[in-house]
Amino acid sequence: MNKKIKAGLEDILRSIDEIFEFLPKQKNFLYYRENLIIKKAVERNLEIIGEAVGRILKEDDTFPLKNAKRIIDTRNRIIHGYEKISDEMIWTIVTRELPYLRGEVKSLLKE
Repeated sequence: MNKKIKAGLEDILRSIDEIFEFLPKQKNFLYYRENLIIKKAVERNLEIIGEAVGRILKEDDTFPLKNAKRIIDTRNRIIHGYEKISDEMIWTIVTRELPYLRGEVKSLLKE
């Protein structure tokens, strides 16, 4: 695997792990919604994930990362369309999408 792609995958994994560290073990939407510092930290890590995916695709536009375009779109929405981002949307990504992405990235790193 290309070193830049591997570095991007490692950045994604590190950002996902940081997001999960920020949240209490019992994921609680109200706790997330009321904690501005955690919300900003989660959003920043989602931006990093989107940026890393973009860099991976610049290296290899056929790289087999599911939902790559959606991840990049989410990053762009957080940065450029922040007024359209809701706590519920971010929470859904964190609780439903990130566990899957984490498993996918770990598998790709093992190859």
